[in-house]
Amino acid sequence: MMWDKAPVTQVIARRLQDMIRSGELKPGERLPSQRVLSEQMNVSRPTLREALLTLETLGLVQTLPARGTFVRDPASRPAQAVWRYDDAHDLRDVFQTRLLIEAEICALAAEAMTRDTIDSLQSAAKTFQDAWHRGDLVAHVEADLALHQAIADACPNRMLANVYANMQHLLSETQRQPIPNTDPDRMLQSIEEHRSIIAALEGQDADGARRHMQQHIRNTARCAGHSV
Repeated sequence: MMWDKAPVTQVIARRLQDMIRSGELKPGERLPSQRVLSEQMNVSRPTLREALLTLETLGLVQTLPARGTFVRDPASRPAQAVWRYDDAHDLRDVFQTRLLIEAEICALAAEAMTRDTIDSLQSAAKTFQDAWHRGDLVAHVEADLALHQAIADACPNRMLANVYANMQHLLSETQRQPIPNTDPDRMLQSIEEHRSIIAALEGQDADGARRHMQQHIRNTARCAGHSV
């Protein structure tokens, strides 16, 4: 399963992102072929392909049929990123499903919070904020995923948590997909939404946790061009 490869994939995605940010790979530059690049990075081609798809969702590269993968010029990034599961699931449907599942997971988790879980959530929220400010989009999304995963891990209803786990590849992509279309003001709002969710969880306020998670997902969906 593709999400089983996430750790190695994210390492490769970050290495490529760092090459773009440092100027080693310049805007408009064509990347080496996947065969060459996978050999240079000592990874399998499927892992490299997944890393490139991650960067494409984040708006850092663009793959053109029969031409290859190119570094995007930030000024030419699309208003809407590619939704790569379009042939299987409508993006709006995935956001609607997140709204139902994650909000209830959050409410149930509020009743089972520990100090360690709250500390983990606060650490992820800080990394989320810091990575955004320094332009590390890969680490930014990783922290977002870690925060949402920690809430799911704390949910005492293991069947519901397993439903979340089985959808992880789709849910993760909805957290990456709006990034190219997210302005700084919206990201500040998202940072505050995380804080509100954590505060409700820390206070074991199930209704508040559910409400704040719903608001967070609805606002994220709007950045992706959908109302849920």
